[in-house]
Amino acid sequence: MKQILLILAFIILNSCIPLRIAPKIKDDKVMLAKKFKRNLPRDYAYIFQDPKNADEFYNFINMKFDLGYQDVEWNVPITIDDKIYFLSFYETVIPTKTINLIPIMIDHKRESNGNSALFEDAHFSRIENWYLVITVYNSEMKDCLKPQYESRSAVLKYLKDLRLEYLNTHNYLESLLKNL
Repeated sequence: MKQILLILAFIILNSCIPLRIAPKIKDDKVMLAKKFKRNLPRDYAYIFQDPKNADEFYNFINMKFDLGYQDVEWNVPITIDDKIYFLSFYETVIPTKTINLIPIMIDHKRESNGNSALFEDAHFSRIENWYLVITVYNSEMKDCLKPQYESRSAVLKYLKDLRLEYLNTHNYLESLLKNL
């Protein structure tokens, strides 16, 4: 029994306690944006993890559709099967937050002995995970990613191709030249 308590105490002391865990999205996901993050719209969205730096998708969309830095994030006109749709996107962050027990306990012991804390910055850790959330609407402003939408599969194929192009393009002029 003592061995089990010692092992349990050792595991607890050598671990971190997660306060919030960011979702892991392997490739992409279609879900209600509001369920993914509260401040997003109540429509369906195409979501994927963004491994690139901030504003790179913004620059990619700006170059790909030649927008001149005007309304890049909202209602970008795209053509799928000779129909015009409107793409909007949100760059959003969801952090993974943890409490690190060992630094807390060491600092507590040091403070009880009258010394100053050494590991105050290590009590909590935060790892930011960036995601791109894309919504698509038709000319009547209907949600094109809704499961009942008739051209949903064509829209999803377009978004998957767009994601792959974005992730595989290192130079956005390269993307622009491909489209000419």
